[in-house]
Amino acid sequence: MMEKDSLNVLILAAGLGTRLRPLTNDVPKPLVPVVDASILDLQARKARAIGNIRLHANAHYLADQVVAAGKTLGFEKVWVELPDILGTAGPLKRIYNEGYRGGLLIMNGDAYCNFDLKAFVRNALALAAQPNGPQVALLAVDFPKVNTFRVGADGRLAGVVGRFGSEEGLPATFSGVSWYSDEALSRIRDGEFDIREFWKQEIAAGRAPFVDMTQLHATWIDMGSPEGLMSACMARMDELGCKFYNDTETNACAMRKCVIHAGVEMPSMAVIDHSILYPGAIVNQGEIIENEIRGKGFKWNVPPTPVY
Repeated sequence: MMEKDSLNVLILAAGLGTRLRPLTNDVPKPLVPVVDASILDLQARKARAIGNIRLHANAHYLADQVVAAGKTLGFEKVWVELPDILGTAGPLKRIYNEGYRGGLLIMNGDAYCNFDLKAFVRNALALAAQPNGPQVALLAVDFPKVNTFRVGADGRLAGVVGRFGSEEGLPATFSGVSWYSDEALSRIRDGEFDIREFWKQEIAAGRAPFVDMTQLHATWIDMGSPEGLMSACMARMDELGCKFYNDTETNACAMRKCVIHAGVEMPSMAVIDHSILYPGAIVNQGEIIENEIRGKGFKWNVPPTPVY
């Protein structure tokens, strides 16, 4: 059994990336570049800012690539899920059953965000230490397109619209970031697939998860769709303070708010505006490319409206 001196952090990275096909035919979604780095890399950097942690990820689709990236990024372990994916609850219980202790922070491998994770964990630990304090904390954002959470006056989860519990309370959206004490992890049933079923059980037992509403308006982007990927890349360039990102050896074209990855052959006189070019993208001489994501065998028209 592992000592409790370190917080365990699990980045969920086992998704199939179907909304980003064919871009994800050869690379898993958590390793798709968002300007200069993958989401797996960016999430790992944010997790390390917390302090003393042990980094984990799970993997299923193109798992060997995630395992290799985990080694490069210094992960404690990448937990491969084969032949079947374990859902959103199974990976948590697996880590607990293998003897890891010290609590568990969950992050998504397809979300570009700027949360203060250290503050979130600090708040969760303080509440959990109180008499009858919540042993699960869920970080919420305000995303009106979803906002299926209902939060009671006590700050705890009252229900998830369309799934269980009350439909009364403050609306919010689950960000994918959550914290579980060892006590809570011990109560997840072996074989449980959907973590929402565990929340439902906790509510029924009078142990409703706490919903942290202090970062409702932080940047949070689901980059698992073409629109989300575009928004994540634009946000990353803003974070880096750059107007364009060019990883090729040519400057023979006009570039405005765009990302051009290595492996793209850029002809002269092309204009690239608010677009992303992945390896294999075909660009013709003098072509004007605007509001597009291109790569090997695909071209997506993506409006410039942000989705976050």
